[in-house]
Amino acid sequence: VQLVESGGGLVQPGGSLRLSCSASGSIFSISVMGWYRQAPGKRRELVATITSGGSTNYADAVKGRFTISRDNATNTVYLRMNSLNPEDTAVYYCNADLRPVAGYMHDYWGQGTQVTVSS
Repeated sequence: VQLVESGGGLVQPGGSLRLSCSASGSIFSISVMGWYRQAPGKRRELVATITSGGSTNYADAVKGRFTISRDNATNTVYLRMNSLNPEDTAVYYCNADLRPVAGYMHDYWGQGTQVTVSS
């Protein structure tokens, strides 16, 4: 099982990006999927999560600017980021509470994708 992220890059302040993360492999079920980020010299922090039923949760710093969504049919989670500012610069990691076909439910992480907001 692996999580693969895409969609990061360099964007100007006020711009937008969309991140994608697809889970692949022998998957039995996925509960919560989410995005976390880690800026240089800082701890990894929650950005947003979404349950299999579509309930969402956001960090206060991104409420109203970021939108998390999910396609259960393809085991993909998205993060639409609008009105980006330099404080959003970080490596963004995908996370999933996932049960593989042969195994138990636990956390899986993607490799991370860099988002840089700069003029």
